[in-house]
Amino acid sequence: MKLISSISDFQSWRQACSGTIGFVPTMGALHSGHLSLVHKSNSKCDLTIVSIYVNPAQFTPGEDLSNYPRDLEKDLEALSKFQVDVVFFPDDKQMYPQGFSTFILEDNFSHRLEGKSRPEHFKGVLTIVGKLFNIIRPSHAFFGEKDAQQIRVLQKMVTDLNYNLQIVPCPIVREANGLAMSSRNIYLSENNREKAGVIHRSLKKAEEMLVQGYHSVVEIREVVIAMIKTEKQIRLDYFSIVDNISLKEIHDNIEGDILVSIAVFFLDVRLIDNFTFQMDK
Repeated sequence: MKLISSISDFQSWRQACSGTIGFVPTMGALHSGHLSLVHKSNSKCDLTIVSIYVNPAQFTPGEDLSNYPRDLEKDLEALSKFQVDVVFFPDDKQMYPQGFSTFILEDNFSHRLEGKSRPEHFKGVLTIVGKLFNIIRPSHAFFGEKDAQQIRVLQKMVTDLNYNLQIVPCPIVREANGLAMSSRNIYLSENNREKAGVIHRSLKKAEEMLVQGYHSVVEIREVVIAMIKTEKQIRLDYFSIVDNISLKEIHDNIEGDILVSIAVFFLDVRLIDNFTFQMDK
């Protein structure tokens, strides 16, 4: 496992590479969800590259940039159990040098769901991932489905800007109580992490209602919100049912391929989760 922190050093190493290259971009604080992406890359590609970089451009004002968990030594120890050819860990001066003023914008999907709650977020995500794609030049890039909207936005960027790579969505990895794994889970005490399992339970209840044939967004939303409110420390940001292709909000009758997603604050910790469902007419 080679450690590289400069763009020029990485590009020198990259010139000698051949075969398929899997790329797993991360912000560190690695957990089993990240490691499942590395495992997938190992199984699919000849080489695997992991980046670790806490990207300031994707944090909106008031978010946890300064407190975001960072432990490079622990991350490298976790990655050592896999076949990782390079860990690329640049700093801000490498990624946003003085005078940097070019950003990537997506003008459709990025305005919905997370885009409403976190203005400028996807501009930061697309810019850093676009830069990393240009530096790494992977054949495949692996992303977790917990960030379902992010995958859609990145797929659109890859198509629109003609990146020669494949985005590979990978299943959500969960804790024992169903809580979707996230680097931000570390902020929660063990007791609060257990309480946060209500997020997944509420989505499972929504899925159960869909299986039973409920087509009303209003009815499903009422049940989910009631379940979330049973934990007094949790505040709902949004619960949404959208068309899974267009990401357009469904307000009344549910039909077709849908994405059901939720975002909450557990005290000051923001957590998201989702599932997809094919609704019969």
